[in-house]
Amino acid sequence: MARAKAPEKLNAESVRGWLQQREGWKRRSNTLTKAFDFPSFRDSIVFVNRVATLADHFDHHPDIDVRYSTVTITLSTHDAGGITEKDLALAEQIDFATSAN
Repeated sequence: MARAKAPEKLNAESVRGWLQQREGWKRRSNTLTKAFDFPSFRDSIVFVNRVATLADHFDHHPDIDVRYSTVTITLSTHDAGGITEKDLALAEQIDFATSAN
């Protein structure tokens, strides 16, 4: 069986253009990151569960850091060594999973 081709890393201009259209996301080296603030710890965990469902659906799993009412999501495609279309697509879906931008 043929092995699936790894996604290609996006160039800096493509990532910069995407970032200009998305509120709150930042580029940190070869990753995209965004902090989401919630009224309570419980709300943070509900959001994390939504992100987990999306990540499983996309078969692309972010790093998630929970600090009481703040959840920081970090996306990168390790096989490509940076940010790919998979990261942008999941980031957009994560934004839709909450009203916190």
